[in-house]
Amino acid sequence: MRSNIHLTNSIASKQGSYSVGLTALVIAIVVLINLIVGQLPSQVRQIDISTNNIYEITDTSRELLDGLDRDVTFTVLADKSSTDERIRNFIDRYSALSSHISVEWIDPVLHPSALTTYSADSDTIVVSCDDTDRSTTVAFSDIINYDEMSYYTTGSATESEFDGEGQLSSAVNYVTTDVTRNVYYTSGHGESSLSSSVTDLLGKSSLTLTELNLMMASSIPEDCDLLLMDAPANDLSEDEVSMLTDYMDGGGHLFVILGSDVSQTPNLASFLETYGLTSAGGYIADMQRSYQGNYYYIFPELSVSGDMANELQSDMVLLVNANGLVEGTPSRDTITLTPFMTTSSSGYAVTEDGQSTQGTYVLGATATENDSRLTVISSESLIDETITSQFTNIENLTLFVNSVTANFDDIENLSIEPKSLQIEYNTMQYTGLIGLAAIVGIPVVFLLYGLRRWMKRRKA
Repeated sequence: MRSNIHLTNSIASKQGSYSVGLTALVIAIVVLINLIVGQLPSQVRQIDISTNNIYEITDTSRELLDGLDRDVTFTVLADKSSTDERIRNFIDRYSALSSHISVEWIDPVLHPSALTTYSADSDTIVVSCDDTDRSTTVAFSDIINYDEMSYYTTGSATESEFDGEGQLSSAVNYVTTDVTRNVYYTSGHGESSLSSSVTDLLGKSSLTLTELNLMMASSIPEDCDLLLMDAPANDLSEDEVSMLTDYMDGGGHLFVILGSDVSQTPNLASFLETYGLTSAGGYIADMQRSYQGNYYYIFPELSVSGDMANELQSDMVLLVNANGLVEGTPSRDTITLTPFMTTSSSGYAVTEDGQSTQGTYVLGATATENDSRLTVISSESLIDETITSQFTNIENLTLFVNSVTANFDDIENLSIEPKSLQIEYNTMQYTGLIGLAAIVGIPVVFLLYGLRRWMKRRKA
């Protein structure tokens, strides 16, 4: 009896020692992995769990950096230790995507001459390329934007947007290429003013904006690569229509956004009919594709591909009180008309007296002839800031800039919109076992679980 008890205790003792040994081995593995993980670069150790993914880098920027064949230097004129952590992290993540990008931090307090050397202020990133001898600057204040209007309600300006990717990609593109395009936008007909959101996005794609009053011009400038007409309230004169006709005959590119009342612009309507686009004579409702039963808030059906589809993730574009266009036959066989935005078959053109006509209506189209290109959007709400700021998930501005840059073979849409900071963001960073759990937590849990079951079977 004593022998059996001694044997049992001996077995239990050996099993206990073996269990302790395995546990110590697992702990040693955990500690070792922790040490290895702790040495990884910050862009690897940090996991973006922000609601709007402020550290996420789009395919547009990744393609830009993948194709980079010139060396670019980011000279950061700031004290790195006191720089906003989000900016530091983003610079690390962004620069790690290309071996052609190098980063140098210079503390202007310790090296005040650097500000004179680079002709820049503190808290600025100087982006430069020796091959092109071009440089530009990105201020920290351009990356983290503030809502100044909140000062009047809260007593302080609050953070509104994070624009790290948009600013850096635009800067890299600028210093590595010398291609720019001139966009003239018309005035003198009660046109809508382009919002700062629109002008900033166009600027990121190397497009230069210049105002052009057609009433005061004898012709459209020769360096006009695209003429933009944003929602004219008043009609063009016959001389101005002739000016547009001459411009298009010479291979011009024209972008027209229709105003709220197309009946007030018959000369412009006649010009568009040449390209096969006729007014439907009313505002458009859609019984199938509308916002929460508001039939005049339309989500059009998109037929886009190539550059026009760049960075469109959901194809959710919202138009409000849109004019309808009917696809007809262009006046010349050499004109090719291609609608890219339409209603569903349950679209209705509704007149002011309540008359409605069902059909599929064109809300956006392009017409090409030889080297010329006409783009028409049926509603100014596509780029209306009251719409685009209220509905933050829609892709109106992406489609708009795609439609603009599609006019050029040598310009890409690098108009990356800022990410909102109005909601909480965070970065889960490696902190001992927390960082380990994020990387190897599941395998370790299964290992411990397996050891426990194995020990139970041994005891049994």
